Amino acid sequence: MRVAFCGGGTGGHIYPALAVAASLRRLDLGEPLDVMFIGVRGKRDQDMVEREGIQFRGVTAGPIRAASAAATAQGGLKLARGTVESLSILGQFKPDVVFATGGYGSVGVGLASRLRRRPLLVFLPDVEAGLAVRALTKVATRIAVTVPPAQEMLGYEKTVLTGYPVRDQFFGVDKAEARKKLGLDPGLPTLLVSGASSGAARLNQNVSSWAADFLKIGQLIHLSGLADEVWLRAGIDMLPEEPRSRYHLYGYLHEEMPLALGAADLGVMRAGASVLGELPATRLPAILVPGEYEGWDQSPNAKYLEDSGGAVMLRQENLDQLHNLAVELIQDGPRLAGMRTAMAALAKPEASERLAQLVVEMARKRKDVAA
Repeated sequence: MRVAFCGGGTGGHIYPALAVAASLRRLDLGEPLDVMFIGVRGKRDQDMVEREGIQFRGVTAGPIRAASAAATAQGGLKLARGTVESLSILGQFKPDVVFATGGYGSVGVGLASRLRRRPLLVFLPDVEAGLAVRALTKVATRIAVTVPPAQEMLGYEKTVLTGYPVRDQFFGVDKAEARKKLGLDPGLPTLLVSGASSGAARLNQNVSSWAADFLKIGQLIHLSGLADEVWLRAGIDMLPEEPRSRYHLYGYLHEEMPLALGAADLGVMRAGASVLGELPATRLPAILVPGEYEGWDQSPNAKYLEDSGGAVMLRQENLDQLHNLAVELIQDGPRLAGMRTAMAALAKPEASERLAQLVVEMARKRKDVAA
């Protein structure tokens, strides 16, 4: 069985594919499994994918929606080129099914899959569909969604509710063991700040302005993204020894990410698609600061988790309130406990397996038709 995954631009589009690929490998398919990921050339996608032993092919891709007419036109040209490149790759690989996880990296591949008459499974990781997913739903064979509001938005004819697939390691993390492995104090209130896989400069700058004050009462795990790690490290080196020992800075985490979420009492992070799976899996309450981008933002994800009781949404223009809110929440044990319970109720540990089974079902249906 051959399965081609596509998507990218951000980790929120890569990690679901990796989780589903891992579930496919665990299934007894009765035949060999050959998996490929077709992603954005020149991004970090390739490292993330090849780390999991999956072959990677890069194609040309760029944002379709842009700030200027010239940039939009350039994105359209990249889409056309990427579609042609994807037609060639799919012609060589001959997948039984193509699984698209969104992002501009998936559009050309998704279009090429239909031109090649291959079944296309589109996964919407967010609460609301972005431009790429909206485009692909027009040609999709099936559409999988993370949360009920997404199914209501897209309709029920081709959609199936699966949840957001995350790696098995996110479930059942022991807080004490996680803190031990990360070299954390076992008893201190622990705040995790994460700007997602690419970092978040404004969030990092804000946190750096009050980190020294927070370290008087707790310890900090800060995932900064590689771009901001150097200047943040320089600031940490200027702190006195005790608060410096409580500040744990990482440019990026992969294998240790479940430990970081499991060790924390409270998270401060952007509201990309991964929060819909990883926060419930680790039962981590959070303050979510939605990222704002050209033509869209992450607020629907943050609002969904806030309405569910597991998170508090803080708009980017209100970042000056972040320090006080973080201190208030992390010192309110009963409220955190209620938020943890609410997050746990949203967890979908079966999501990866359900998506893997859907992939197999579509692949076998195609083989039966072709036979």
